[in-house]
Amino acid sequence: MKKRNFINLNVNPCKCCMPMGSSIALKGIESTMVLFHGSQGCSTYIRRHMARHYNEPIDIASSSLNEKETIHGGAANLKKGIKNTFRYYQPKLIGISTTCLAETIGEDVQQIIAEFKEEESHLQDIDLVPISTPGYGGTHYEGFYFALRKVLEKLAVDDTPNKSVNIIAGNLTPADIRRIKEVLGLFQINFTILPDVSKTLDGPFEREYQKLSSEGTKIEDIRRMAGAAATIEMGMLVPEHISPGKYLEERFGIPLHRCSLPIGLENTDAFIKLIQCFSGVQIPENLKEERGRMLDGMIDSHKYNGEGRAAIFGEPDMVYAVSKLCIENGIRPLLIATGTRTTKLKDLLSRDLERMTEPCNIIDDTDLETVQEYVKKLAINILIGTSDGKYITEKEGVPLVRIGFPIHDRVGAQRKLYCGYEGSMQLLDEITNTLLGQKYDHYRQHMYDKYYG
Repeated sequence: MKKRNFINLNVNPCKCCMPMGSSIALKGIESTMVLFHGSQGCSTYIRRHMARHYNEPIDIASSSLNEKETIHGGAANLKKGIKNTFRYYQPKLIGISTTCLAETIGEDVQQIIAEFKEEESHLQDIDLVPISTPGYGGTHYEGFYFALRKVLEKLAVDDTPNKSVNIIAGNLTPADIRRIKEVLGLFQINFTILPDVSKTLDGPFEREYQKLSSEGTKIEDIRRMAGAAATIEMGMLVPEHISPGKYLEERFGIPLHRCSLPIGLENTDAFIKLIQCFSGVQIPENLKEERGRMLDGMIDSHKYNGEGRAAIFGEPDMVYAVSKLCIENGIRPLLIATGTRTTKLKDLLSRDLERMTEPCNIIDDTDLETVQEYVKKLAINILIGTSDGKYITEKEGVPLVRIGFPIHDRVGAQRKLYCGYEGSMQLLDEITNTLLGQKYDHYRQHMYDKYYG
């Protein structure tokens, strides 16, 4: 039998598709509905993925392309989908994300929207935002930021100067966004955070189902982002061509300041100092106390973390921030992996990695089968990443600390706090306790095998 070459085959991908990321971003905007121009299976897959992670009902519309539309074009389906979406949901904004099928057959969504506006004069007030997100065009990380950029290109039109600060948030948990908003409030700063999933993807119990959330970033606030005093973008690795902050800088001259996700001591310090710079307010005492408690906790756990040999995987900015947290606390990240293509990760971490006595392997555009090979080769004893790493745990027995998107085999992912001093300490405690649990659960057997086996 002839051997087949599977060198380019991804096994257990370390990523999701672009439409997934665009859906998460759009769910953080008030009264917004997501409409996929593509086959019905795409919307079903993403609804299921998001509902399992956030434990909230997720509605995503579809133009439901099939074999006929694949040959003759899906303009009629998309127009009908827009009308039906408006009829059933009454949204203020519809984000129209393309899928692999629509992109492959070359659908001109911009032109279809223009035709729709001419034909349906009574629907002129609704904002329709086309977003090119073929699944093969990138990962959910890129889809997330690209959707935000397209929303700004469409809506950010009021460049009247104001004293507000734009905060472009990363793909964080609702609990993280709530904490970031609390910190901004402590500094008495006017801000617009985009996207704001703090309530849209972690809402309180209601007896009657609400088709659309009135929470999230307000559309009028998005329009005024064009006149803000500055933009802070939480993403050190976001490519410029999909960067929302870069668009605002180039189009309206708004100064762009990039920072990491505020996870870890150094990253949180940098974020706090940036906010303080814009506000002119002294750092509040309760934040100083939180920082002090984190330092105390780092001292408590450092002696245990020295035994950590970690493999960290997920979205680029998440693995960057978590890697810095680990290095700060003596955990050696011997493998740092992401499914997104990026050339900057190694450069950003070069100074931090100089402290390590063993080399760190940094790989991008990879899958978790490759991660598993490194786990065996490097004697990794802790995994830090998404639920997709559970298969490595099953096969290799290495415990997994879950962070990022998606988390499917545990509840409460939407309530996990990772940002700020408090969230960073909670994450560090979980990592430390996982290492301790692994050590003491197998300590006697390990010693017996080592000296008497």
